[in-house]
Amino acid sequence: MADNLGWVSLARNQASLTAWTARHALLAPCLYVTIYVITVALSLPYATVLTAVGGLLFGAVWGGILATIGATIGASILFLIVGSAFGIPFRRRDNTMLNAVQTALQRDGFGYLLAIRLVPLFPFWLVNLASALCGMRLLPYAAATLIGISPATFIITFLGAGIGAVLAEGRTPSFSVLLSWPVLAPLIALAILALLPSVWRIVKQRHG
Repeated sequence: MADNLGWVSLARNQASLTAWTARHALLAPCLYVTIYVITVALSLPYATVLTAVGGLLFGAVWGGILATIGATIGASILFLIVGSAFGIPFRRRDNTMLNAVQTALQRDGFGYLLAIRLVPLFPFWLVNLASALCGMRLLPYAAATLIGISPATFIITFLGAGIGAVLAEGRTPSFSVLLSWPVLAPLIALAILALLPSVWRIVKQRHG
């Protein structure tokens, strides 16, 4: 529903947005990244629309770079807020399974999160919250987010670069290609590769 409202608003204002972006070559990307950061930090459901807007306004490559930066900074801010406000009492709970998850994320969090980020099937905001609450460290979290979201982000900005005609015709853009096997299969393969070091470490410990 939120995405549909976003598409309607974008269709209504795309001409003025494109013209304004062309007139403000420096301010426009800075404002775009700022809006993206706020959107992700507040867990607002407009990430797909904003990513497509990046492709429409700045092109597939530059739009993908800006969207990735905005998403990573916003997710890191949310991570810090949730970790400081709710994480301490959550992590103090005496729960064997929770402690095991925390230990695994602190040791191998980069690989686990990278695998999750690579496959665009998990809600972005939910992964942000779960990572913060489970005690993952900020640096591997930010690095895994930056690398992991890049493939899907650039696919969306590539598609977004051509949605002007779709919006002008009153149609709603579709990004179902992200869930097609030609796209998902390589991403799943990369996710498996990201998990291999952690799996190998577990195997060694069990046979050590």
